[in-house]
Amino acid sequence: MLSIKEYQTVTNIYGPLMLVEMVDEAKYGHIVDIELGDGSIRHGQILQVEKDKVLVQVFEGTSGIDVKNSTARFLGRPLELALSPDILGRVFTGLGEPKDDGPALIPDKRLDINGSPINPDARDYPNEFIQTGISTIDGLNPLVRGQKLPIFSGAGLPHDEITAQIARQATVLGRGEEFAVVFAAMGITFEAAEFFINDLRETGAIERAVMFVNLANDPAIERIATPRFALTAAEYLAFELDMHVLVILNDMTNYCEALREISAARKEVPGRRGYPGYLYTDLATVYERAGRIKGKKGSITMVPVLTMPEDDKTHPVPDLTGYITEGQLILSRPLHRKAVSPPVDVLPSLSRLKDKGIGEGKTREDHADLYNQLYAAYARGKEAQELATIMGEAALSAEDKKYMTFATEFEARYVSQDYYENRTVETTLDLGWELLSMFENAELKRIDIELIQKYMPRFRKAKSG
Repeated sequence: MLSIKEYQTVTNIYGPLMLVEMVDEAKYGHIVDIELGDGSIRHGQILQVEKDKVLVQVFEGTSGIDVKNSTARFLGRPLELALSPDILGRVFTGLGEPKDDGPALIPDKRLDINGSPINPDARDYPNEFIQTGISTIDGLNPLVRGQKLPIFSGAGLPHDEITAQIARQATVLGRGEEFAVVFAAMGITFEAAEFFINDLRETGAIERAVMFVNLANDPAIERIATPRFALTAAEYLAFELDMHVLVILNDMTNYCEALREISAARKEVPGRRGYPGYLYTDLATVYERAGRIKGKKGSITMVPVLTMPEDDKTHPVPDLTGYITEGQLILSRPLHRKAVSPPVDVLPSLSRLKDKGIGEGKTREDHADLYNQLYAAYARGKEAQELATIMGEAALSAEDKKYMTFATEFEARYVSQDYYENRTVETTLDLGWELLSMFENAELKRIDIELIQKYMPRFRKAKSG
């Protein structure tokens, strides 16, 4: 039985934080209801306990709170999310309260949003290919079930469109299994939130989605809880209902800004660029909740989105994220200016688990050799473009010009695709062969000759015909 205790000993307020004194048996992470003098209720969470002093973070903010006439009610339990299969198709606030006009949720159970890390020994290795329908991902940086693959973006780049496309199209190849999608929006604009909700509704994908929305004008303190609510819903769907779940966290930079704001209010010693020294640890508690568990059919695959301030990859948020996750997809502003969409910069992008999810029986036998050759040819084509910028195109050899032409075609036809175009992995691989058909067999040094003889002739025949 819960022990609820009330105190009228609120003594100080610092930004979004409230200090309550002479408190018995308070525990970190437990929730608090604050009743104001006018009878209204605000909600908070215990952030720090020191003897009989308790620091509470107030989710709705502390503006207008009268210290003398406020009552803090300690509920003796952590923040929990009410869960049932009916959460699919619903939209919630950043604190897990229904935000749509749907019926009241009758929960099967309530789970602590902080969860618990997956035991490393219980983890199953990610090894199943996920088809997203996007060539730059499926062909060059494959997403594998149970993987964490972030998108590194910049202000004004179309990461919203890409994540919406992944949410609509993601599927486990060859099994007829679709993902449930858990979408956590942190600090985004009302227009962006409406875009995601309407896009999922119009395409019917909302029926397999759960959305948690924290808007830019919602309290920053709420942003710290939002991804944890989303991941708790994902764990329920994956490990109790045996579903394959894709979690999209947009935007983790806003989450980290909220952490920095709370850290400053607590007067903690700042780390790099003012972020708290525990930023790496905190991000790990979010990212490491993705994965597969031995003996469980379900899985959690995660695609966090980070907007890099000034497009700086060395900024603490993308930098630390890169240490925890298994690769990154980097969006390019120069490609965006050239109207290439989605503007994925394939050369610095990386999926560290791609070799585990491709090949015969998963995608196709030629997949690995093909992406190695495409990378090599595109990298050489980009070098030729840079050389032409410095010395002029007349200074290039015939071979350099051929690779430069390939790079232009590659960006226009392989990288660029409509946001509602869902390419199968076979279509993506065939497009790669078609682009490489401009080269002689001897130039395709990264592809096994048997694969060239098997796949290339029909593309050369189509080209000559």
